[in-house]
Amino acid sequence: MERRFGAPHRRAPSTLRRQRSQGGAWHASGVVPAAGTPDPSQYAAGYSERLWPSLGVWAALIAIPAMLGLVVLPFGPAPAIATAIAVPALVIVLVTHGTPRVAVEKGILVAGRARVPVRLLGDVEVLDAEAMRLARGARLDMRAYLCLRGWLTTGVKVELRDTEDPTPYWLISSRRPAALAAALAAATAQS
Repeated sequence: MERRFGAPHRRAPSTLRRQRSQGGAWHASGVVPAAGTPDPSQYAAGYSERLWPSLGVWAALIAIPAMLGLVVLPFGPAPAIATAIAVPALVIVLVTHGTPRVAVEKGILVAGRARVPVRLLGDVEVLDAEAMRLARGARLDMRAYLCLRGWLTTGVKVELRDTEDPTPYWLISSRRPAALAAALAAATAQS
């Protein structure tokens, strides 16, 4: 889930907007990929991934609402069939529109609705399933920006080095965390 902790009126960090309004007075830092990441040069063109649900999640998202047709069956077959078709269709539309995109393009890291220039990023840590479980739980800083999906067990932790943003890091789910870290390293080297 994408969540933003802190004041309820705050939206995702908008460092890109602040950069334009303040003339670019930012502290640059490098991205250090974890050991074993792919060669950054192969990701010079960018990185993009949609955090789609797994097949099991899709099956549940379609089957459970379709079962509502059984609940409506006492009212007749027509309402039951309409419910069994309309509710799963609505769920598919909502999940499709709510699936975040994670990308590194044109020197910007995109995670859901949030964007940040890569020159404002610090260390990037590739998280396996166990490290991600701890990062989402006991080690979570409530000020962190989260772009998480429960069906993805791996991801990255990206530190922010923006002194004007209270967010210490972004925690991002990914099916290919090593590739994401390599793309961040390549984008940082180019900026």
